[in-house]
Amino acid sequence: MSFVTPDQPRRATDARGAGDRPPGRAGPPRRVPAQRAAPSGRSHAPLAVAALVAAGGAALTSWLPVALVLWLFQLSEGAASLLGAVRAGAAGWLLGHGVPLTTTTGPLGLVPLAVTALAVWRLTRAGVHTSRAIGARGSRSPSRTLVAAIAVGVAYALLGVLAAVLVGGGGLSVSPVRAGLTLAVLGTLAAGAGAARTTGLAAAFAARAPMPVRAGVRAGLVAGLVLLGAGAAVAGLAVATGGGDAADLIGAYRTGVAGQAGITLVSLAYAPNATVWSTSYLLGPGFAVGTDTAVRTSEVSVGALPALPLFAGLPSGPVDGLWSAAVLAVPVLVGMATGWLLARRLVGPAGAERKPPWKRLLAPAVLAGPVAGLLLGAAAEAANGPLGAGRLAEVGPVGWQVAVAAAVVTGGGALIGAAATRWLTRLAG
Repeated sequence: MSFVTPDQPRRATDARGAGDRPPGRAGPPRRVPAQRAAPSGRSHAPLAVAALVAAGGAALTSWLPVALVLWLFQLSEGAASLLGAVRAGAAGWLLGHGVPLTTTTGPLGLVPLAVTALAVWRLTRAGVHTSRAIGARGSRSPSRTLVAAIAVGVAYALLGVLAAVLVGGGGLSVSPVRAGLTLAVLGTLAAGAGAARTTGLAAAFAARAPMPVRAGVRAGLVAGLVLLGAGAAVAGLAVATGGGDAADLIGAYRTGVAGQAGITLVSLAYAPNATVWSTSYLLGPGFAVGTDTAVRTSEVSVGALPALPLFAGLPSGPVDGLWSAAVLAVPVLVGMATGWLLARRLVGPAGAERKPPWKRLLAPAVLAGPVAGLLLGAAAEAANGPLGAGRLAEVGPVGWQVAVAAAVVTGGGALIGAAATRWLTRLAG
C-alpha cells in the first residue's frame, strides 16, 4: 500500500505528454513561454514621407545655387535682401524648369539649361532614394516604380506651386497652375528614370528588347552626344575668339566685382543653350536671335542685339568656301564614325570569322538616325524661348527642323559607315 501526497498527482499529470492522456480527456492548459517574434525585415519609411523628403532635397539643392547667383547680382545694385534673394531664386528656379515668367517687358521663357540639368539630376536621385526608402530596390516591379515616381512628382508639384505664390508681386508673376503641372510632369519623368534604374525595371526592359533595337538606341544616343560635344567645341571657340567683346559687355554694366561675377554666372547658366544653338548651326537649320533673323552657315541676318555676353560669339557673316564645307561635314563625319563603331561592335575583333548579315548590321544604323534626331530635337525645343515681347520674342532654334536634320544626316552617315566597315572587313578577311 502506497501513500500519495496531494502534490504528486499534479506533477504526474504535468509530466505526461498529450499522447499519454486517455482519449476524450482534456488535460490542463499548458503555458507556452512568450517568445519575441523574429523581425520580418527592415522597416521602411511611409511613401508620402519618403517622397516629400526626397523632393524637398532635390528642390533645395537646385534652388540654392540660383538664389546665390541672383543675390550676387542684386548685391551690385545695392538692393540685396534675404527676401529678395529668396524670391529671385524661386523665379529663376521655376524658369529653369520651363515655367515662363511674366514681366513688365513681356514674357521671359528662355530656359537656363544648366539649371534644368541640375534639377533633372537631383530629381533622378530623388527617385532613387524614394524607391530605396519604400523597399522597392531590385524588385523589378512596374507598379512600385510608378508609385515612387508619381509620389515624387506630386510632392515636387506642391513645391512648385508654393514657389509660384512666393514669386508673385513686384512686376513679376507666375501661374501657380502652370508651375504645378510643369513640375509634376518633369518630376515624375525624372524620378521615374531613377526609380526604374533602382528597382531593376530598366535593366529588365533593356534585356527583353531585341538586339538591333538596343544597338540602334545606343548608337543614336552616342551620335547625339558627340554632336552636342562638337557644338560645345564650336561655341567655345567662338567665345574665345570674341572673348574681348564679352569682357567689354560685362564691364559695361559697371556693377562691381560681385555684380560682374553674377553676370558671368548667369551667362554660364545659359552655356548649354549656346551649345545647342551651335549644334543647330552645324546641322544647317541654325537659330534665331529675334523675329525675322537667322544665323546659319549660309546666312547671318541679325539686327541690334541686347548687351548680353550670350550674344558675343555670334558669327559676323556667312561661311564661304572650304570653311563652309568643313563645317557641314562635321555632322556627316560624326554619323559615319557612329556607323563604324556600330559595325566594329557587331563584327567583333575577329572580323574574318564573324560577318553579321546586312539586315542585322544596317537595322541599328537606320534606327540611330531617328534616335539622335529625337534627342537633338528635344534639346533644341528646350533651348528656345522669348526674352520679352517685341523683337526678342523668338530666340533659339526650331525643334522639328533640328530633329529632321539630325535624323537624316546621322542616319545616312551611320549607314555609310556601317556598310563601308563591313565591306572592308570582308576584303581584309
